[in-house]
Amino acid sequence: MGFFSSIKKLWNKDDDAPQQEASLSQDAAATPSLEDDALTLRLREAEPRLSIWLGIILEDVDKAGDLLWERLAFLLHSLGTAEEESARFIDDFKGWLERMEYVHVDEFRSELQYRLALALELEDEEDERSRLFLKLSQSLTRTREQFSRQINALFSGHTELDDQFWEELEELFIMADLGYEPALQLVERLKERALQKGITSPKDVRDLLREEIEEIFRTPRRITTVNPPEVVLMIGVNGVGKTTTIAKLAHRARMQGKKVLIAAADTFRAAAVEQLKVWADRVGADFHAKTTGADPAAVAFEAVEMAVNGNYDILFVDTAGRLQTKVNLMDELTKIRQVLGKKHPGAPHRSLLVIDATTGQNALSQTKLFKEAAGIDELILTKLDGTAKGGVAIAVAMQYALPISYVGLGEKLEDLRPFNGDDFARILLGEKEEMEDLTA
Repeated sequence: MGFFSSIKKLWNKDDDAPQQEASLSQDAAATPSLEDDALTLRLREAEPRLSIWLGIILEDVDKAGDLLWERLAFLLHSLGTAEEESARFIDDFKGWLERMEYVHVDEFRSELQYRLALALELEDEEDERSRLFLKLSQSLTRTREQFSRQINALFSGHTELDDQFWEELEELFIMADLGYEPALQLVERLKERALQKGITSPKDVRDLLREEIEEIFRTPRRITTVNPPEVVLMIGVNGVGKTTTIAKLAHRARMQGKKVLIAAADTFRAAAVEQLKVWADRVGADFHAKTTGADPAAVAFEAVEMAVNGNYDILFVDTAGRLQTKVNLMDELTKIRQVLGKKHPGAPHRSLLVIDATTGQNALSQTKLFKEAAGIDELILTKLDGTAKGGVAIAVAMQYALPISYVGLGEKLEDLRPFNGDDFARILLGEKEEMEDLTA
């Protein structure tokens, strides 16, 4: 539950506009001030969107300081936020700015909006979805340019759905890092869709492909409630961005008001423990580690004991990232899972595999080996912003029927975002005019 869940009704799409406007506290201006009165009127009259409200309170604020804290406190008070919760949010953000050495608003505005969206549980709000869509679109530029150009050339170069068309489409998928088996499966699915719908023109296959990609990323509902604390096992080879991904996940949880613990069960590299400790401090999470070379299972055992006794909401357990082909690493992961489950029934509640989109087919082989040896529940795809191999997302979801929970779209803490398969398909295949409409 977020800090300010009591004001979620402001964004309830079923509420009418007058109700949303009236949701702003009648006594928002706690102190009699002309500036406060003016801000109150502007906030009440504004469209009820987080970005609009934030823009109003940040006017004439160019850097962090007393004016910024007063304006933030005013906004939160106007939304009916308890003073204690408001102070906690502001103090946490102050500490982050000091650690990051950010001063000017343009350095931290997007992070501030991101934190507010998480704390207010507003990631599904229209404006936040639009920001995410634009960010994903920018990150997929290289993938889209290469893929769309080839798709367009193929569709315009054929007049009927003959064997040659399907063969060239299969080859295109392989070149887009889908791999041989996923490419063959995808072509067969498209053939079946075309037959069922009576489609005979290549130009109509684009819509079929978009529908098929959306279907590939669609996962069935599952039980998400857990017996607290939730234990999340983080898995992945060295170099995929696992450490920073843990930090970003911990940051999200912290902004949602959760008490977070990070455990360093990768005890074979002292640098890995030190780096994770730095990140834990930066995002405000607690940290547990032992000496270099300690038994990783012992670290996990102590961490889950600490999480249970300390009433933590969530525990992230980092694991070693040595080559996935080594049997001893897989045995180690199995042992950690057993230890966690013995100490806390049901743990680990989720096992997340972090894979690097820039590695293309290597991401597929890593997923295969880790799923077989250690068990994987979800995938996180990093570095999507720096690759032309984004097609691997389709391949890994289709071949292993694993949901992609998050994608890494940059270096900042806010750049780990929930994955949306429908948006991915529209961005990858959308025509220029459609793209402009969606990002407008």
